[in-house]
Amino acid sequence: MDRLDVIATFVRVAELASFTAAAAALGISRTVASDRVMQLEARLGVKLLNRTTRRVSLTEAGLAYLDRARLALATLEEAEQEASTLTGRPRGVLRVNAPVTFGARHVAPAVASFLAAHPELGVELTLADRRVNLLEEQVDVAVRIGRLEDSSLVARRLAPCRSIVCAAPAYLAARGMPEHPGDLVKHDCLSYAYAADGDLWRFERDGQQETVRVGSRIWSNNGEALAYAAIAGLGIALKPTFIVGEALRDGRLVPVLPGWSVPPMGVHAVWPPSRYLPFKTRAFIDHLAACFGPDPYWDRI
Repeated sequence: MDRLDVIATFVRVAELASFTAAAAALGISRTVASDRVMQLEARLGVKLLNRTTRRVSLTEAGLAYLDRARLALATLEEAEQEASTLTGRPRGVLRVNAPVTFGARHVAPAVASFLAAHPELGVELTLADRRVNLLEEQVDVAVRIGRLEDSSLVARRLAPCRSIVCAAPAYLAARGMPEHPGDLVKHDCLSYAYAADGDLWRFERDGQQETVRVGSRIWSNNGEALAYAAIAGLGIALKPTFIVGEALRDGRLVPVLPGWSVPPMGVHAVWPPSRYLPFKTRAFIDHLAACFGPDPYWDRI
């Protein structure tokens, strides 16, 4: 096992071109990472890495060894995956990443039910609205919402993600109900800071498309905060139903522009490509698809 740790450390340092980044990814100190690579070089009797104060690069011998080391680690991983598949029991630790609000509201409960069914498995769940690098941060599977831009990842659609324009009854009573998307320019709107289109809100109806640049009273990088602001009567929000579905059901929010729809997005599971998808990862993705599905519970308004 020590030899495998040493080889895995070398591979990670070579891939990230940094002892510091590799140590962080592996959860060890930089000193331990450096010592492991030096042990490997001593055992092989050859220099694998060129080290300067600014960068790390592979020697010719290191480049050749890296290919074989990757193959050896991949072969071992495949053997472990096949063994887990034969036992039918996911084991080990599964590292999952998801957006903050969706992760807390919907992924966390799915993790709980998944672990209840698989007692030999653990899950490390990280929530972040930034796009994490799955390889650098050693994430097995991430849940992402919206348009998928990273073509280097493999993806599976888990559920639709429908958004709706909504506001509190008190706000609409005071300011009036918009009849057309263009009317939104006369209203206070609440904008998500990470939205791909910024303050541009897009609508569709009977093949007709409308794009409106709204005037925002509040901007936030958290959709939950914007939902609270809408419920408090501070303006009109364009939010996914997985956040505002409950408030729409109980009347704290009401739909605005019901004849118009917002271009739909999707909830996806994404993971790094490999010859074999680990059994624990595949089982969790299947579980998420079963929990959410084409008619997700948060959409039943």
